[in-house]
Order: sequence, then structure tokens, then C-alpha cells
Amino acid sequence: MGMGRPREFDAELALDQAMEVFWRHGYEGATIAQLTEAMGINPPSLYACFGNKEGLLKAALDRYTKLRNVWMDGVVAAPTARDVAERMLMGIAEKQTDPANPPGCLLVQGGVACGTGSENVPFELAARRAQNEDQLRDRFVRAKAEGDLKPTSDPAALARYVSAVSVGMGVMASSGSDCEALRQVATVAVQAVEAQSERR
Repeated sequence: MGMGRPREFDAELALDQAMEVFWRHGYEGATIAQLTEAMGINPPSLYACFGNKEGLLKAALDRYTKLRNVWMDGVVAAPTARDVAERMLMGIAEKQTDPANPPGCLLVQGGVACGTGSENVPFELAARRAQNEDQLRDRFVRAKAEGDLKPTSDPAALARYVSAVSVGMGVMASSGSDCEALRQVATVAVQAVEAQSERR
């Protein structure tokens, strides 16, 4: 009997596993041993595929961003600015306290306590968070043009506000706050967005 074909490397599954390690431990706290064990590969394979640990983080972030963008497309498809904020923030309250996932947000948690040699990591994470803020800004610009938001409203500032609240909720979740605590924060933020609406 001939030898069977070797099991193919499932890149997406491996990145999902690496993503979870970075999410739970942060970039600095995640060790090569933890990453390779979770991914089911050896260190030489990791370096061959991704170059180094930072390269692996960027690949994992690409995977995370791709999944998050699908979710954000659903968020910005909500009919009003208020509904956009509610769908996003209430969704975050549910997702970031779901026991099936690490607590908090990878885009916040991944950059905690980065030291010498990993100075670029916080900037990489901030750039990914900015993509979400850009999506919100574009949606709020449209909401203002459609008469959903007041003529005096500032779509960019509103997007920055909702984005900042979402980051704060991620920090709360990673610190042990439960879903109800996050939902309370989300409710107040949604009311703030609603106050900018012409259809109150």
C-alpha cells in the first residue's frame, strides 16, 4: 500500500487558532510555543509561512478583519443612524461577553503591554480600528444627507464617539464586565446618537 497524502494545512483554521491565542494573551504575552501548539505546526513552519511573530499577528488580523467586516456590513445596513449604533453596540455587548470567545476585542486586547521590539503592533491595531470608524463615518454622512441626522450633526465626530464607546466596552469585557453592564453603556450611547436624529 502506498503512503497516503499528507494532511493539507488548513491556513484559515490555523489563523483562527493563532487569533485566539493573541486575543487571550495579547501580542506580548503570546509565546511561540503557545502559537505553534494551537496551530498544530512547528516553529520552523511558522517562520517559513509568516516570517516572524509580528507577521503571524498581521495574518491573524487580516483574518479577524475579514470576519469583522462581514459583521460590519450588516451593522451599517441598518435603516437609521440610531439603528446602526444600536446594532453595533448591542452586538458588541453580546459578542465580547460570549463564553465561546475570549473576552473583549482582539483589536484592543492584542496590543496590551507591547514592549521593545513590538512598537508597531499598537499602530497596526489602531489602523484596523480606524477602518471600522471610517465605515461608521461614511454611513453617518449618508444618514445626514438623507435627513436622518440633523443638519448640525457632525458625522465624523459621531463615528469617533461610537468607535470610542466600542473600544471602551472591549476594555470592560476583558476586565470581566458582564453583558448587562455593557448593554447599559450601549443604551446610553444609542440615546446620544438618537439625540442627533431629526426623527426623534
